[in-house]
This record gives sequence, structure tokens and C-alpha cells, in this order.
Amino acid sequence: MKNHSKSTESKNTKISRRDFIGRAAAATAAFTVVPRYVLGGSGYTAPSEKLNIAVIGTGGQGKHNIRTLLQHADVQVMAICDVTEEADYSRFYYGGTAGRGPVKELVDKHYAGQKSTAKYKPCACYIDFRRMLEKERSIDAVLVATPDHIHAIATMAAINRGKHVYCEKPLIHSIYEARKITEAARQAGVATQMGNQGHSGEGIRLTCEWIWDGAIGDVREVHSWSGTGVDWAGYRIARPREIPPVPAGLNWNLWLGPASKRPYHPAYTPYNWRGWWDFGTGAIGDMACHNMDPAFWALKLGHPTSVEASSTGINPETTPFASIVYYQFPARENMPPVKVTWYGGGIMPPRPEELEPGRELTGGGNGILFVGDKGKIMCGGWGGNPRLIPETKMRAYKLPPRTIPRSKGHHRDWINACKGGKPASSNFDYAGPMTEVILLGNVALRTGKKLLWDGPNMKATNVPQADKYIRPEYHNGWTL
Repeated sequence: MKNHSKSTESKNTKISRRDFIGRAAAATAAFTVVPRYVLGGSGYTAPSEKLNIAVIGTGGQGKHNIRTLLQHADVQVMAICDVTEEADYSRFYYGGTAGRGPVKELVDKHYAGQKSTAKYKPCACYIDFRRMLEKERSIDAVLVATPDHIHAIATMAAINRGKHVYCEKPLIHSIYEARKITEAARQAGVATQMGNQGHSGEGIRLTCEWIWDGAIGDVREVHSWSGTGVDWAGYRIARPREIPPVPAGLNWNLWLGPASKRPYHPAYTPYNWRGWWDFGTGAIGDMACHNMDPAFWALKLGHPTSVEASSTGINPETTPFASIVYYQFPARENMPPVKVTWYGGGIMPPRPEELEPGRELTGGGNGILFVGDKGKIMCGGWGGNPRLIPETKMRAYKLPPRTIPRSKGHHRDWINACKGGKPASSNFDYAGPMTEVILLGNVALRTGKKLLWDGPNMKATNVPQADKYIRPEYHNGWTL
């Protein structure tokens, strides 16, 4: 899309510009008198229809997101930002390399090779996202895929400039940040989405429809689990003493962001940051936004009344190797109180009696189990395929009508929302409160206390020392 002059860079101008994006797409769809070849041929998307997206964080997950965005003809990945020039992900499930260099090459190669591209302007590349947002005035939307401790400051910077935001899970690094980001996005009126991709799947919708249909009666217990984290959590209890040189192409100070100063070490980046409290949120932060999501939607969970946790061992530096977190939720609407239990690091819930011999819990290392008065539903991770157990009960169940609108894709729904469509289903008004509850489990772990929770005021009423984990201190001049 064409850039506005500096004199028009105001809030009102941004709002009308967002309106223009949606109206332009709608007008083009309706104006069928002009043949598409006049606009550039079959499959061509006019520049006025494109959503200009910038990406903050081009590591393994950022690169994965960009590959998805490149599949949409009405999107232009026009700028990227990362503090790392290139990092090796061959040891991890992402594979290959990522960072500014490899991702810029990926984006430029994609657009330069398109027949519809007359004069391709290479993707802009930055180290500091603040500089990118200041200089690239034509950005419409921002995708954030950094380590957890950068999520809030990058997301807030984009929202404050009127940009739509897609932020990877967990939405932020602390409960306070979740509340502030949610409020800011709502006030700014921007389109948002958290990267818990299973929320846009068929499985989570079926789970909601079956539970609302009364398939297992009133739900009294929920068990959710993930084996994720065994490769990076709990393997250290103190910071490394060695001080190796900072790799070429890595801006270590910007990587630290609001975290307290410490020397560089490969124990922190590019991958194992999830296991360090200053940078990540452990197994529950990594996976509960996926695997507990069906419970939040289907059971309409709000704030819990209490939470307590146990683990293999806690320390000030690293997340535990394995943990169990117990949440108590009050009655909601026509639903009774429910106990939700999270199992991290490979711990599994008790095996249901209804599960046939030799049959494993759906999802293996990731999943969720609903326990109702009249039966049980189990689902795989990421809101996967639900099944009543035993299978004879599944076969006998008459499926209810599909009442929840189906998704066109997690990124696609957000893109449509940016263009004036309906809000994406995991927008911050949904994802923010859910993330607050999930990260409350970490507060219980770190305090070692049962917390009596005042959700609206973000207070553990019986444990004042929890405040430092609810709203942690920022360092190095960074603010939210």
C-alpha cells in the first residue's frame, strides 16, 4: 500500500487507513465489471488490496510464520526485524538456519520470483524493532515471534502506533503484561490474534459443541498435560560461569531487552531461553495455551478462586523439570465449579477406567481430558480430535449440529480481521485473560504457596510476596 506523508501520521489517519484496507478489498470483490486481467491477470492482487506486514523475531517460529504468510496473495511481508543475523536450528525441531539473513533471503526470493511482481522492493531489514516501527510508516500489521520476555514490549510498541498485531504464545511474560496488552489493544481498536493455532482447528470446536450439548453432563474435572520441556527445563540451577564471546551478528543487549544484565552464553539462545525465568515461562507457558485452550472455551473459564502447585524442584533461575498445577474455578453461568489440573514435563494424569486396555490417552505427550457426570472426553494436543471414551460410547453418540463458525485458518482469520472482517477467534480479549490464568500457575510454583486469587485486581490476597512475579521489574531503561 502507498505510504502517507509524515504530516498525516496521526491516530485518526491510521484508523481511516485501516478502514480503507477493508473497504478496498470489499469494493474490488463487488466491482466485477472490470475484468481481472485489466488489474494484472489471473491470481494477481492489486497493491491497494495488500496488507503490509512486518515481523519482529525471525527465529525458528518466526520463520515458520513467515512461510505461512507468504502463502497469502493479499499479504506483503515488507519488513523484518531480529537481533540475530543468523542462528543454527539444526539441533531443534525447526531445522536449518534462521535470523535476519536467511529470512530476508527467503522473503526476497519468494516475491522476486512472482510473475505479477513488476518492480519488487526488497524486504526491509532491522535489528531494533523500535527503529523499524518508526521508519517504516506503511506497516499495517505486525507479527511478533520473539522470546517470551520481548512479547509485551514489542506488541505494545506496535499497538501504540495503531498496528494490528499477531503475537505468538504465550501472549506475554507476566500477568500484568497480559492485562495491559489486552486493554491497550481494545482501546486502540486493532485486530489481534495469539499464536495458539489449534484454536482455529476443527477439534476444539467439536469439543465445545459436544460439551454444550451435554455429551458428558456437567464437567467437574479437567486434566491437561504436555511432555514438552524435558530437553531444556531443569537441566541447570544456576547461571553459567563461563563468559564466551558474543557471536558475530548477535546484538546481546537488545536480546536481553528488559531482563537484568548478564553475560552472553549459548545456554540462553537461540532455543533454551524457555527454561530460564527471566526469558521464558516454562512448560506451562509454552504448551498450556495450546492444550488447556479447549477447557477455557468449552467451560467458559474466568478467574480461578485458588491455585497451588508442586514440582521436581524450584529455584530463582530456571523452571522446574516437571510440575503439577491445580486450579479451582467457581460456578459459571449454568456450569458447576470445576478443578483443572496441569501436568508438565512428562507427568500424566491417572488413566481413565473407561479407556480400553492397550489404548493410550489421545495425543500421547500432549492432550486434555474432560471428566463429566455422565462420561469423559479426551482430545489430543493443540485442541485435537475429541473422542468420547470408551469407543462404544463414541459410536452411540448422536453428534449435535455444528453451531460454531469454522475457521479459514489461524493466520487467514487474523488477516481478514485486519481488513475489517470479524475479530479472529483467539484475539486478545480471549487470549489475554486465558494467558493470565495460565501464568498464574508459575506464580504458584515460584512462591510455593496456595494462592487465593483476586483476578480483577491481580492480587494473591494471602501471599503478598507474589506481587514481584505478577508484575516483574523492567531493566535497562525499558518500559511497557
